[in-house]
Amino acid sequence: MSSILATRRSDSRVSHLIKTAIRGLEPMFDPEKRLFCYRLRQTSHGLVREGISQRYTIMTLLGLLRAESEGFHFALNVATTLDCLLTDTAWLNNIGDLGLLLWLCALSSQEHLTRFCAMFDLEGALKRYPDARGRLTMELSWFLSGLVHASGTGLRQQPTLARLAAQTYRLLRANQGTHGIFGHLGRWSSLAGVVRGRVGSFADQVYPIYAMAYFGQVYQQEEARQSALHCAKAICRLQGPLGQWWWHYDSVTGRVLEEYPVYSVHQHAMAPMALFALRDTCNADFGKQVYKGLEWISGANELQKDLENAAAGVVWRCIRPPKSKSYAARIRTLLGKKQSLKTMEIGFECRPYELGWLLYAHARRSSVAVRA
Repeated sequence: MSSILATRRSDSRVSHLIKTAIRGLEPMFDPEKRLFCYRLRQTSHGLVREGISQRYTIMTLLGLLRAESEGFHFALNVATTLDCLLTDTAWLNNIGDLGLLLWLCALSSQEHLTRFCAMFDLEGALKRYPDARGRLTMELSWFLSGLVHASGTGLRQQPTLARLAAQTYRLLRANQGTHGIFGHLGRWSSLAGVVRGRVGSFADQVYPIYAMAYFGQVYQQEEARQSALHCAKAICRLQGPLGQWWWHYDSVTGRVLEEYPVYSVHQHAMAPMALFALRDTCNADFGKQVYKGLEWISGANELQKDLENAAAGVVWRCIRPPKSKSYAARIRTLLGKKQSLKTMEIGFECRPYELGWLLYAHARRSSVAVRA
């Protein structure tokens, strides 16, 4: 009975977060530039919208598109904003954004996908962009996700998509350590790789989990699904006592390298998105870890404060060491010393992609009763 009640509480919490996200994204949209902002930040004058971001716009549209397909209603026209992104693509200079845009077009419509393929040379993408040559994990994962979703649309370029997907998967797989953890980039592909390659962020774990899970399903590649499962089990084993998804991991030792900041988007969106992908593709159940991570948002965290501000339509970005001491704190952490929880603070900002990924992860699993 207690597990049933806990599930109902979690479902209710998710429904509430979905409502918050849909409401909160409206003030993040710049109607003149027809793009979402970089962030919404709390100041002494209230919440202030800052900058614009095409990347964040794509991620946000992915979430809104999924919510729309499930019957949720909001003022923004997803197709019109996507048309705006495709009209001027001078901003697109890396394989990560190319993959995200392909992902969005593939899920949006055949018309958008055909338009995308006429605009971009997918065949040479892995050689053309520096982040592909450097084998950056997150960016390659976005590209693989785009290829996989495009593969299920009946597009004429199926042989090209299949070949590129296989190549991208092999590049990604080379970044995964024996303990399941992914490094940030190819360890021997550059000087940066030698220095930073083995250290992977949480994003470097969840995006390849998602991409490999669906690659394995679409192309019947069991090795890919097992690689995704291997990483998922590793991050779940390392999950914090309060459900925290930690920030940096060592792909060689398989250990947590740096715990803080703990980001809300990891808790409510990115971890669920990746782990639900494994439920969809290989019937793996990580519900316990997902909902424990959500409880962290609700106040079961280091500061015992709810990070959702429903009135403002945001979930505050993170719990972190004080900014003035963050560098020293990182050095202490790298030396194996724990950071004092008494000095932690909330990062009072929210970025649109955070709410977009929340919708992408949860909208299709929500109750019909919460829909407007």
